[in-house]
Amino acid sequence: MRRNMIAATLLTVTLAAGAATAAPAQAPSSAAAILADPSRPADDRARDEARKPAEMLAFAGVKPGDTVIELAPGGGYFTRILSKAVGPTGHVYAAAPDPKSADAEPAAAKIAAEPGYANVTVIPITPEGLAAAPQADVIWTAQNYHDMHLSRLKVDVPGFDKLLLSKLKSGGVLMVIDHAALPGAPVTQTADTLHRIDPAFVRTEVTDAGFVFAGEDQSLRNPADPHTALVFDPSIRGKTDQFVYLFRKP
Repeated sequence: MRRNMIAATLLTVTLAAGAATAAPAQAPSSAAAILADPSRPADDRARDEARKPAEMLAFAGVKPGDTVIELAPGGGYFTRILSKAVGPTGHVYAAAPDPKSADAEPAAAKIAAEPGYANVTVIPITPEGLAAAPQADVIWTAQNYHDMHLSRLKVDVPGFDKLLLSKLKSGGVLMVIDHAALPGAPVTQTADTLHRIDPAFVRTEVTDAGFVFAGEDQSLRNPADPHTALVFDPSIRGKTDQFVYLFRKP
């Protein structure tokens, strides 16, 4: 939803290379403390009800000591949460665009400079930047997988997915949260005009790259969403039907 920076900076990626639906995840016991952290901005707290971060952490299995690569951190909503979830023995690598580019996202760098967030490092969201990062336990992308399919950017998305697979430890997971399009809707049309993507298309594309589908969380589903409005439309913004998929590296 938020941006097209993943796509804009991965235009040169050319790498060649079923589980049952899960019930909503139970929040980990530490989630309340993480979300109550006084360093979190008030605007972030106001979004918690809609984004259900505790359930997302639980479903992805993020735990203390983990290494997480967060793709396109945007305003840093999940950056702060992931930092506290992995704790001082873990690390979050926030993969962001060139800070001098039009797509710059300065929030992650500012968070990394704040007291209490020394375990956050900003890296370039380029093939070289991702390749240089350590192997991760979790790769996290929220509301921006569809951006890689913007037709004008011509990203090699299968190659990008294979790059992500290579950056995970054996058994590591890719967490994908995104806005659902109608079943069978052409991906180029929905990404360009609605900032949505067909969940089934994502599942096929990611598993074709070598991932194993590990399940779905239902916490963000909204069957009342007609799936035909731009996600920024006031009639649906903040209330879109979102799918949450977990994929595992064999």
